[in-house]
Amino acid sequence: MKSSELRTKFLEYFKKNGHEIIPSASLVPENDPTVLFTTAGMHPLVPFLLGEKHPAGKRLVSCQKCIRTVDIDDVGDDTHNTFFEMLGNWSLGDYWKEEAINWSFEFLTKELKIPLERLAISCFAGDKDAPKDEESAKIWESLGIKKERIDFLPKEDNWWGPAGKTGPCGPDTEVFYWKLNNTPVPEKFDAKDKNWVEIWNAGVFMEYIKDENGNYNLAQQKNVDTGMGLERTIAILNGKENVYETDLFSPIIEEIEKISGKKYITNERPMRIIADHIKASVFLIAEGITPSNVGRGYILRRLIRRAVRYGRFIEIENFTKQIIGPIFDIYKNYPDLQDKKSKIISELEKEEKAFLEKLDQGLKQAEKIFSSKKPINPGKFNELMANPNKGDLIGRVFDKKRNGVDYSLKDPKLSKEEIDGAEINGQEAFLLFQSYGFPLEMIDELAMAKGFLVSHEDFRIEQKKHQELSRTASAGMFKGGLADASLETTKLHTAAHLMLAGLRKVLGGDVYQKGSNITSERLRFDFSYKEKLSSEQLKDVENFVNDIIKKDLPVWFEEMSLEKAKEINAMGVFESKYGDRVKVYFIGKGIENISKEICGGPHVERTGILGHFKIQKEESSSSGVRRIKAILSSQ
Repeated sequence: MKSSELRTKFLEYFKKNGHEIIPSASLVPENDPTVLFTTAGMHPLVPFLLGEKHPAGKRLVSCQKCIRTVDIDDVGDDTHNTFFEMLGNWSLGDYWKEEAINWSFEFLTKELKIPLERLAISCFAGDKDAPKDEESAKIWESLGIKKERIDFLPKEDNWWGPAGKTGPCGPDTEVFYWKLNNTPVPEKFDAKDKNWVEIWNAGVFMEYIKDENGNYNLAQQKNVDTGMGLERTIAILNGKENVYETDLFSPIIEEIEKISGKKYITNERPMRIIADHIKASVFLIAEGITPSNVGRGYILRRLIRRAVRYGRFIEIENFTKQIIGPIFDIYKNYPDLQDKKSKIISELEKEEKAFLEKLDQGLKQAEKIFSSKKPINPGKFNELMANPNKGDLIGRVFDKKRNGVDYSLKDPKLSKEEIDGAEINGQEAFLLFQSYGFPLEMIDELAMAKGFLVSHEDFRIEQKKHQELSRTASAGMFKGGLADASLETTKLHTAAHLMLAGLRKVLGGDVYQKGSNITSERLRFDFSYKEKLSSEQLKDVENFVNDIIKKDLPVWFEEMSLEKAKEINAMGVFESKYGDRVKVYFIGKGIENISKEICGGPHVERTGILGHFKIQKEESSSSGVRRIKAILSSQ
């Protein structure tokens, strides 16, 4: 089966079962500062999981493009990708566990013809917040899954949410597939065995609401959210043990083979990483993201540069634009890629060229580090490198060194002085990694060519320190957000509509929203405008918003076709998210109608409860885009 066939089969199956097909949302989340990218199919649906009415109804299905970077170090193995597509179906207060599980079982075993004996299931084990999910397990058993193939796992494995500090959440049940084709399937399911690959989260059962005190209360609207990875599933259907030998990757890898003159069989890891990272970069650039040192731009830069670094392993340079042709062929279902092709090529070329210059600087820095040390005697070093267990030997050397134990090694024997003199320590290795973009494998290769050894464990310690600092910074930067649907966040979301209307009144009709980031504490709003706003213009916008607040105008919505929304000139940057029917929010009625925007919500019911609107800062966001930060206060 081809990937395009699986997409179609999934969507049509759930359409047949009463679901409305909705298009993929943007990779850049709307109004959600909790994450940089859309990481799952449910992400764009958070307002509707919180109770907003979706224009397409209560049963939805989609194929959502996603980006995840938390597993970037695992990319290159059999199952992890940066860019992937998530097939998902949802119930917004409609069906529940029995229907969700029955449909997932039927789709897997009847539509896709996956043998029952290769499947296993995980369910929530229960804890102080929620009971053990015996109900799901019994449904699976009634369908023919043996008890031995059902395992109950804790919250970190079988629980989703909430998206923010508060909101809907609940247990889930996941489907696993035994990936080894020539090995008997174990009678008992062990989730720790990596040969069991998760292919479908067959149901997140959102039956709880977590409140601000950390309590889990039963939800008024119970939702179901599912997610099946397209890449993993198409690999399984074609008898492959990894995702890189499917039609979603093989054409790209064949192009890399052609350019490098090398075979994939002996260069799996670098070719997989290059194919994955350049594919993800193509999609990010198509979303309007450009390489930079902050936020989404930093992730894009990291992906391109990591691909270029691995290009060095297979001796290719200036290759990124040469391998992207197959990506446009594979993903013909995303026309925005085709429209942005010249922009994508330009950004890839520019970033690759800049990094190749950086790479040369890093090589000079590596030589400086090497010149301050004394290499191991070539005879002993060659003997060490020839040992088939050299990795374990080198690891034990540094373990002993750190713990003050005997330094000696048999075959060959290395003295304390030899190890001290030849060690590239963690700080030095991490400098090359962080400042010049060298992966640990490249640092190893450079060091060993000169007779030096890199302390991997010390490098990991330095890397962990950096990750903790980054995590702390990210938590501070992205705390809160629209995902929690708190009253304060909802008020600021409504205020953003008023501010856009004010900006268009003061600056003219060429002003459009370019993005927003709204927490419970403040709103950040990007809009199209080339010049810095004067203090008078900012004051005029403030006054406009506060005047509307004082008038206590109603905030209301109508559902209509996308075509009608355009006819009435409703604003809508994210209109593709909602499909053929949309919700248009209005502020004011009749001659006092001052705003109409396509939006999913949530909003307050009247402007009078917003309080006092104050612009704190106005600055440049990027070329032709300005940014305003504003707050609401009680005075």
